[in-house]
Amino acid sequence: MKRISAAALLALAATGVSASPHPFDVNDLVNLRRISDPQISPDGKFVAFQLRQTDYAANKGIQGIWLQKLDGKSAPVRLTDKAVSSTTPRWSADGQRVYFSAPSDGVAQIWKVDVGNVLAANAVAPSAAGAVMRDDFDAKAHVATQVTTLPLDVNAFKFAADGKHLLVSMDVFTDCGDLDCTKKRLDDVAASKVSGKLYDKLFVRHWDTWSDGRRSQLYSGELDANGQIGHTLHLLSKGIDGDVPSKPFGDDSEFNFSADGSVVFFGARIAGKSEPWSTNFDVYSVPVDGSSKPKNLTAANQAWDAYPLSSRDGKTLYYLAMKRPGFEADRYAIMAMDLSSGTTREIAPKWDSSAGPLKLSADGKTLYTSTDDNGEHPLFGVNIASGKVSRVVADGNINSFDLVGDTLVFGRDTLKAPSDLFVTGLKSGKPRALTQVNAEALKDVAMGDFEFFDFKGASDDRVQGYVVKPANYEKGKKYPVAFLIHGGPQGAFGNDFHYRWNPQTYAGQGFAVVTVNFHGSTGYGQAFTDAISGDWGGRPLEDLQKGWAAALAKYDFLDGNRACALGASYGGYMVDWIAGNWQQPWKCLVSHDGVFDARMMGYSTEELWFDEWEHHGTPYEKPESYEKFNPVNHVAKWKVPMLVVQGGNDFRIPLEQGLAAFTALQRQGIESQFLYFPDENHWVLKPQNSVKWHETVNAWLKRWTAQ
Repeated sequence: MKRISAAALLALAATGVSASPHPFDVNDLVNLRRISDPQISPDGKFVAFQLRQTDYAANKGIQGIWLQKLDGKSAPVRLTDKAVSSTTPRWSADGQRVYFSAPSDGVAQIWKVDVGNVLAANAVAPSAAGAVMRDDFDAKAHVATQVTTLPLDVNAFKFAADGKHLLVSMDVFTDCGDLDCTKKRLDDVAASKVSGKLYDKLFVRHWDTWSDGRRSQLYSGELDANGQIGHTLHLLSKGIDGDVPSKPFGDDSEFNFSADGSVVFFGARIAGKSEPWSTNFDVYSVPVDGSSKPKNLTAANQAWDAYPLSSRDGKTLYYLAMKRPGFEADRYAIMAMDLSSGTTREIAPKWDSSAGPLKLSADGKTLYTSTDDNGEHPLFGVNIASGKVSRVVADGNINSFDLVGDTLVFGRDTLKAPSDLFVTGLKSGKPRALTQVNAEALKDVAMGDFEFFDFKGASDDRVQGYVVKPANYEKGKKYPVAFLIHGGPQGAFGNDFHYRWNPQTYAGQGFAVVTVNFHGSTGYGQAFTDAISGDWGGRPLEDLQKGWAAALAKYDFLDGNRACALGASYGGYMVDWIAGNWQQPWKCLVSHDGVFDARMMGYSTEELWFDEWEHHGTPYEKPESYEKFNPVNHVAKWKVPMLVVQGGNDFRIPLEQGLAAFTALQRQGIESQFLYFPDENHWVLKPQNSVKWHETVNAWLKRWTAQ
């Protein structure tokens, strides 16, 4: 469907005539505002949050900090300069200021802004909640003060409850005696004409970054009378050869203060040469002044311990723990440790779900967490004494939350709606929409309806999937199908709004969408998640085949003769596997960052623990396991046209995997294309690259499913 121009929309608006809705597409997707990290003020009257807005011309997103009253009568107002990307809003203990991270001369530092001045400058008549985004920026009212003047980037930070102490994480050379030493060494490297680097252990590269030898280390400092932090910091992770928080995606949920602020708890994995094949994270404690070395509290558990949280009385430490070393997708159990004796117990041991990071109720009796559950990602409350688990918010994807007293604010998205903030009382009341940050952008956009369905998959187990109708759906018509296969493989396609693999972008192009949460998916019990390990091309493929048949039988608008299968990461692996083992229904395939040669993947990927768990050992110890479901061994049977997509900075599934798949296709004369992004990692993140990705994939699907 042809898009109406912005000028035409303005002309229609002037005449009072409404434009007909257009199907959702990638241009809508990349320009949506993305809300995250809600933080409630200590008095429970406000929430500060982070909002990403797209500068399409600059090909990037710019983050800002916003403030919203919880009264339901006010619009959000911007706290930070729109020209500067600002992240991580955190309240002062007295609720008078919001701290955040923003650059100073190119170095990420901590800043603060006075909330009272901003509110006074933005005093306006009450309006419908979130109806108007106060994007105007009064520089005089929004004067921010720099809190830290450190020579290195601040990666993450956290304030103690009393507001007097601050935790800061920075990347340093651990053999340096101070921060200036690290800065000088970095400057010397930048000035040198020598590009060679010598390594003596793995993790020479991780995710999308080559190692320069630095570690993220945790420091504490005290605020002076002016609320500033000087260079006098205490190193808390001294002797820890690891990163606090973890790389590449760790954040401030991995470290915390004790109830009285005298002790700091943090999670870390001692690195050494075994780091790439170890998941042995431990929780440590250390005095806030760094007067003694960190103490390992969870040394007895050789698996993953993480996300420490102190009880209100300071006597108990809550944290999450896995049980099986080397398995990154093991179930996270909620643990309670008596800090005086060191004894531990599991809270809610019969709850067959893997918990996420925890928050504690005001009365100290309930822990709150979110996790996958049957296609949803709800928020749960867990009674500490009894282990009883109850849903607090049942539907959609709860992507973030915060609570103060009885007030809960959470971010929720669904298959038909990007994230907004909602507020509710923990003891009473229904959730109320707090923001509508994309209301204007989506008011003339049509999306496809969706429905979950169940069927009997491999081993006659219940398996779930969903179908999305085309945005332009008409009863009685048949539509081509995009059969999406999720990655992980320990993940799931659920009721959420994705910014890379969003089914609505296909629905907007006139496709129906079918997904299947095969054996290995999360949210259906740990045994179901475990089932894929060692069986990548077995039960998951059977589930996909049976799910496809079940969808065709249930939904008569699906055209089974015009369908393409596509996926990324493990989904890309499965597409490569399907190419040699299930060609019949597919008119085309799309493999994005997929595993082509499992044996070589075992030697070239960076996080070795993943492959070694999935294949029950190393490639030289268990070569038969790597070859059992290896796509490269079935290349001679390939015949379906395939689009291969690869990121040049993808170190999880390196470039050669995608190039090899394209070579196999071209050498056999199979219709194929190779879409290469030299500046992207395992994901496609830049707005204009995202548009290019979607346009290329959509053109490929349409080419092969045209009537």
